[in-house]
Amino acid sequence: KTSPESHMARIACILNPNARDGLSLKQWDEFEQALVNSGFDVDLHHTKAPGHAMDIAESLIDADHEMIVAVGGDGTVHEVASGLRGSNKVLGILPIGSGNDYARAHGIPVPKGNKFPDLQGAVDILSNGKDRRVGSFRVEGPSVPEHPAKAAPVPRACNGEPEIPGNLVRWSFLECDAGVTSIVNRMKDEGQFKRIRGQKKYTLLAIKAIIFWNKKRGVYRIDGGESTEVDLSGLFCMSQCQTFGGGYRVAPGAKPTQGHGSLVMAWGLSKPRMLGLMGPLEKGKHVGKWGVTMQDAKRYELDVSDGDPIVVNVDGEAVITTPVILQYHDDQLTVRGAASIPNE
Repeated sequence: KTSPESHMARIACILNPNARDGLSLKQWDEFEQALVNSGFDVDLHHTKAPGHAMDIAESLIDADHEMIVAVGGDGTVHEVASGLRGSNKVLGILPIGSGNDYARAHGIPVPKGNKFPDLQGAVDILSNGKDRRVGSFRVEGPSVPEHPAKAAPVPRACNGEPEIPGNLVRWSFLECDAGVTSIVNRMKDEGQFKRIRGQKKYTLLAIKAIIFWNKKRGVYRIDGGESTEVDLSGLFCMSQCQTFGGGYRVAPGAKPTQGHGSLVMAWGLSKPRMLGLMGPLEKGKHVGKWGVTMQDAKRYELDVSDGDPIVVNVDGEAVITTPVILQYHDDQLTVRGAASIPNE
């Protein structure tokens, strides 16, 4: 029972009913009860299709909610963050997706298997966590084509206009990657290894992607420097967070408040080396092995010089293809996280 003086904080929750293969919807009653018990007045919005959470979030910027909470995985967080980007509205996260890496980066407890042992801990952060202002990468390139498993992404007003007409613009808050990892995502969209959750799913998908990888050459530029030609066997990752793919420590030491990207490159790898890199990658011990590099960067350009374009994942979604330009912009979003976050 609340006293007349106490304040019920009004929040909007944007729930992806398909997150974690539908588990988010099944568990919502439990989440809602925990929120109500913590003094929140909850307005619930369900997403109906990919991209819909961007529209919902953007429409709520001027509403009187104290916070907009993304209820889902990294894909839902990406969409809600995109809709709120450029405003002062606070993004909260209740992580119940497959990866949950953006929540991890902000010190928010995440589920283990089908259970959420510290749900109350995640709710407590919404009540009394610390707000941080973070940057984002603007990503522009041609849209991925229509695919039997997934419709082509639709441009959204909240992302702004492309510099090249017909291109797609998205904003990355977690990480962008391409190479063998973009095939992993496509297979995930197709529902391969559907019954397996979390990191194990990404590991099995990666092994399969590496086995079927076809060689191609490309060219990249970092921070407007010289163009470098390279064999695109391997991957690049431009990250503002330490982990992706459900806990793989791809950019060890990275944090969302660092003010630049952490660019990890592992090009020119044989298939046995790509497979051999997976164990070290999981633990964050890959930098320096077989020419794998990591550096600070604010701009990255990538194109394919022979063969088909490669798909670029933005916050875990396969949405853009080469030629692609990633450009860092500071001061884009306010996120509520734990009192202290990893690497801060």
